[in-house]
Amino acid sequence: MGSRQTSMATARFFYKDPDAPSPNRPIGVGVLALIDSAGALLMDRRSDCGRWGLPGGAVAPDEALEAALVREVREETGLAVTDCELFCISADPSRIARYPDGNVVRLLTFAFAARVENLDALRASEESEELALLRRDELRRVDVIETARPIIERYFSRETPQGVLLR
Repeated sequence: MGSRQTSMATARFFYKDPDAPSPNRPIGVGVLALIDSAGALLMDRRSDCGRWGLPGGAVAPDEALEAALVREVREETGLAVTDCELFCISADPSRIARYPDGNVVRLLTFAFAARVENLDALRASEESEELALLRRDELRRVDVIETARPIIERYFSRETPQGVLLR
């Protein structure tokens, strides 16, 4: 029973998983930042699950996507986004997140290639255990959340032209 309580106290992410829970909330619209420094992506080891993801988060109902990206990157990393360009939209209905508060959400995510002023201001927020720049080969060896992995692989493979829907 202890392990069940632990698993319910952490966020879980599902992608193309037939055992994923059914959403109990409206679709969650979010943004993710692909911040590249010399071929390594800035990654965030999340405090809600201890696994690696891209910096980003939910878009407020009255917020533009780009404004949400700027806000989330600043909150989670301390960095100031100077420019961003839509990389892809991840809309696969099997992208599900179950949060510790019991909310289960289908994720609609807009991933942006983002540039920042400099990395000197980099600092982890309370939502992160740590931040790191990881290369493609390093990312294959760490525990990346299921909903981020396809975006990261597409980014490194450059198979998806910018703005294309990722399913």
